[in-house]
Amino acid sequence: MTIAPSTETDEPQKPLAKPDGSTRGWSSLRPLVLRLHFYAGVLVAPFLLVAALTGGLYAASFSIEEIVYADRTTVAEVGDEKLPISEQVAAARKAHPEGTLSAVRPSPEDDATTRVMLTGVEGIDETNSLAVFVDPYTAEVRGALEQYGSTGALPVRTWIDKFHANLHLGETGRLYSELAASWLWVISGGGLVLWFARRRAQRKVRGTSGRRRTLGLHGTVGVWAALGFFFLSATGLTWSTYAGANIEVLRTELHQATPAVSAAAGGDHGAHGGGSTDDGTAAEGDLDKILAAARAEGLGDPVEIVPPADASSTYVIKQVQRSWPTKQDAVAVDPATAEVTDTLRFADFPILAKLSRWGIDAHTGVLFGLANQLVLIALAASLVVLIIWGYRMWWQRGRASSFGRPIPRGAWQHVPPQILVPALAVIAVLGYFVPLLGIPLAVFIAVDVVLGEIAHRRGKRSYGGRAEAK
Repeated sequence: MTIAPSTETDEPQKPLAKPDGSTRGWSSLRPLVLRLHFYAGVLVAPFLLVAALTGGLYAASFSIEEIVYADRTTVAEVGDEKLPISEQVAAARKAHPEGTLSAVRPSPEDDATTRVMLTGVEGIDETNSLAVFVDPYTAEVRGALEQYGSTGALPVRTWIDKFHANLHLGETGRLYSELAASWLWVISGGGLVLWFARRRAQRKVRGTSGRRRTLGLHGTVGVWAALGFFFLSATGLTWSTYAGANIEVLRTELHQATPAVSAAAGGDHGAHGGGSTDDGTAAEGDLDKILAAARAEGLGDPVEIVPPADASSTYVIKQVQRSWPTKQDAVAVDPATAEVTDTLRFADFPILAKLSRWGIDAHTGVLFGLANQLVLIALAASLVVLIIWGYRMWWQRGRASSFGRPIPRGAWQHVPPQILVPALAVIAVLGYFVPLLGIPLAVFIAVDVVLGEIAHRRGKRSYGGRAEAK
């Protein structure tokens, strides 16, 4: 990917000549790609820089979280046998009787604590839960922390996550990250086209200096990182505000939405003693039977147990492993009989639902664990370096005394109609489905046209004044 492009030489640029019948193919498209790439890089680069820095920090947040909260998430000593899950939940509720039991994540590993999640707790955001950490061997409560999201992010990772997603500015702040994701693939694609269209001798780094060397380094790193940038752009858009909503609608129309297990019970079980007690805790013994039923269906750790929402609902037990191999099976269990009423296998997910799951998990760094996170950090560092080199090339183009002049206007006039019209149609469709690509592009074109007209009229007045003077 190249953020700020260069011309073939360092000579001052001349205005684009008027098109003629011989203008065809790449020679007609290159000025347009160059101009779009230049302005997109210059204007969007600050948003990309913030996204890269915060994204790299988020990739490192998993390791940070493990270190900071090790005293809560791990046990002091591994025992011989874990206690029944009902005893662990009872210990958590005794220490924290406030709120309502919303979910339980039994200890997934020998040295990991069990998480008992409570909602409606004073001082905890209503969209989050209070996670109570219980030693599965002794039922000792090792602490409690606010937890966010389906990955169980604790305070440090939650703060970094929201910083990357919206800069802690709420829904409005999400526009910055969507803008960055909307344009990253465009800038990357433009950079690739410009790089491979250059003559081979002009791509080399060794033996060059100045702006040519910066361009060579910039292009080489960009080419190697481009595939990763395309991936980050595509997956980032899947859960963005506007493009993400359009993608979800499209998936639904194609019958590719992510399915969910049915939590509707076979009848009213309110009189059977199942479900939850008045204080929101699970009825004694229920959780052990419920978990055993899920285990019998092949649901291995890690799992999450979600109590019934009401008297006519079932328990839902779902696997929550997003690392490879992905474990996302789920079952619904009747609280009165401990019988499985519905089963959902990840293997039966529609292909786009699977790809969405894998894409998001790879984007966040959980699919392949530490290796995944290191790749994301490397991509973030590459993007930061490319942006710095891009601005440096712009400065060097101005002979290192000021930023160089922009690419001349009028590039679109050189594109033959048989290429321009289909290209505009594709851009219009993309702009509709990806609004934060389409709207800024439309604004740029409008402003560019207005500025061009102003410059044209000033030129005519200047020409007329010289003619009168003569």
